[in-house]
Amino acid sequence: MPEAMVAASASDSTDRSAVQQVDVAVVGAGFAGLYILHRLRKAGFSAVGLDEANDVGGTWYWNRYPGARCDIQTVDYSYTFDPDLENAWTWSEKYATQPEILRYLGFIADRYDLHRDIRFGTKVTSATWDEAAQRWLLTTSNGATISCRDYIMATGCLSAPKPPEIDGVKDFGGEILFTGRWPHHDVDLRGKRVGVIGTGSSGIQAIPKIAEQAAHLTVFQRTPNFAMPAHNGPRTTDRVAQFEADRAAFREQARWSLAGVPIAQNTFYSWALSDAERRERFEKAWGEGDLVFILSQLWADQGNDVDGNTLVADLLREKVREIVKDPETAAALSPFDHPFGAKRPCLETNYYTTYNRDNVTLVNLRDEPIKAITSTGITTDRRTFDLDVIVFATGFDAMTGAIRAVHPITGRDGKSLSDVWKNGPQTYLGLTVAGFPNLFLITGPGSPSVLSNMAVSIEQHADWVVDR
Repeated sequence: MPEAMVAASASDSTDRSAVQQVDVAVVGAGFAGLYILHRLRKAGFSAVGLDEANDVGGTWYWNRYPGARCDIQTVDYSYTFDPDLENAWTWSEKYATQPEILRYLGFIADRYDLHRDIRFGTKVTSATWDEAAQRWLLTTSNGATISCRDYIMATGCLSAPKPPEIDGVKDFGGEILFTGRWPHHDVDLRGKRVGVIGTGSSGIQAIPKIAEQAAHLTVFQRTPNFAMPAHNGPRTTDRVAQFEADRAAFREQARWSLAGVPIAQNTFYSWALSDAERRERFEKAWGEGDLVFILSQLWADQGNDVDGNTLVADLLREKVREIVKDPETAAALSPFDHPFGAKRPCLETNYYTTYNRDNVTLVNLRDEPIKAITSTGITTDRRTFDLDVIVFATGFDAMTGAIRAVHPITGRDGKSLSDVWKNGPQTYLGLTVAGFPNLFLITGPGSPSVLSNMAVSIEQHADWVVDR
């Protein structure tokens, strides 16, 4: 319950009648921000949430590109703090789409009456620690300045889009789209020549959908990624049965697991399995579409032994060659520059088969890098592609982008967070930063964050911050 506008004590130069005094300010209204606001209210703190968007959702508010969905099974990608919530919401699919996840977060905000504590359409323009007052002073783009004892960045690890770094972007005469900031209106790509730059998670999800509409789709790939089929559909009966058998135990196991997903400890080692046994385990995992299992459970040495890892990578590359008809395209889509799991693998639906379509071309930027974007399309060092639309699926300014690029954060002795992090982020467990009192990062750099199930990591971090 944010307090009314009252006199400020944080700064003599501030208009005292226009300062909102609260115990805690929270930036972000996604999974993390909503849960933190709920916990703060239950603990008796006054709090205000701030978000540049016009409603709740965080990353899922902005990521509306075709094919957007989570890659953790939704039975796991859910809040766990309220047992009654498990009965109030049922996911329709194994891997939920962006619209369903957004509805879920809206349902959460309504169920716990969180909207009234959030200022939407509001960007923090500066955050300054006042040593004398022992409080943070936040200026905003909309509404009153905020004075708070604690400042929590619940801005997400993958939420600030990475801007293009290609000459000529402003010269392009067609339409430019970003997967991380997809328009809220329907985008009609029928009959258009579309170029997609990027083949990470967003690109892998969007490319098959775009190919179904476009007259021709040209995919510009710098780094191929490992991907496996999602085999999406209704929630899997075995996973749901495991959850329903003992919900409390299921959630507790998730909290203590390495990846935030309850899976039994793997005791199989690659060297102890025959080729046939390894292939059998792989084919079973491939057929089930379980990313966490294939990432960590095929054999125990795949994550810490080069030979064990290569066995998995070879099997995945073999699948690409089986699916993609053109050998040159298949080779370009097969990663050889990083071990399996060194970059987060993706789940795909018809991604590899899309390259068998007559209206799809893959450009391997390792062989022919982009020289520039022109008024009519994209030029590599070998050829020119005329385009009507360019889609940047170039991902996010990961981990630190949303924390330090959005606004200046100034701590003790006038030091800015950007300067302190100029050689890379330094945190305590991804939660706090020396010299910035009462500043808390949720799943920040140095924490498990994207290497784990974010829903579990978020609740653990938020509970620690509120209970400390």
